[in-house]
Amino acid sequence: MKLLENKVALITGASRGIGEAIALKFAENGANIAFTYLSSDERAKALEEKLASFGVKAKAYKSDAGNFAAAEQLANDVVKEFGTIDICVNNAGISRDNLLLRLTEEQWDDVMQANLKSVYNLTKQVIKPMMKARMGSIINLSSVVGVQGNAGQSSYAASKAGIIGFTKSIAQEIGSRNIRCNCIAPGFIETDMTHYLKDGGAEKWFAKIPMGRFGKPEEVANVALFLACDMSSYVSGQVINTCGAMTT
Repeated sequence: MKLLENKVALITGASRGIGEAIALKFAENGANIAFTYLSSDERAKALEEKLASFGVKAKAYKSDAGNFAAAEQLANDVVKEFGTIDICVNNAGISRDNLLLRLTEEQWDDVMQANLKSVYNLTKQVIKPMMKARMGSIINLSSVVGVQGNAGQSSYAASKAGIIGFTKSIAQEIGSRNIRCNCIAPGFIETDMTHYLKDGGAEKWFAKIPMGRFGKPEEVANVALFLACDMSSYVSGQVINTCGAMTT
């Protein structure tokens, strides 16, 4: 039996990068997948087909997780289509990196809405079917930048640190209902968001990572799989740094 056989997973921002890797890993392990995207209909359709090739049900939803009404509608639509939500992965996020003196209010607000408010929006909705079932796993994507900060990324760091505090609090609120809430804090992972770092000379970044390389999206997906399945049934309120020992 596969680790997530017949489970229903909702994953935000899954059309590329870490989100896509998590969706594929979950489908490979038997989960039916509902996922959100914002931009490319073509990429979303292609991912739907990839996921379905594992013999699971898959459906893309064009939805902005940072919008409360849209998140509420999304959760209702997923429950109507799939019957329930067993796993929620809050992965959607953006960055607007800049020194604080140059960071605009609009950039700050954009990051907070996409990264932090989206986690509030979706978590508030998915705990309803989870509480009814008296089980569930919520997995929030933070970052090592949220753990230790980084110059020029104050908005991103604040949003990701907020996710950690939110995760720990929610785990305490819903633990009695057998619902778990955990956080993954990836380090430098090879995605579109970090591509520019390698363009600037990867060696200087590798020097900060004891394992001497960037991580792969699949390596984050493996951690998400552990947190989603019953192997982590007594793990809640935790932050798992997935960073090649960059933070210890």
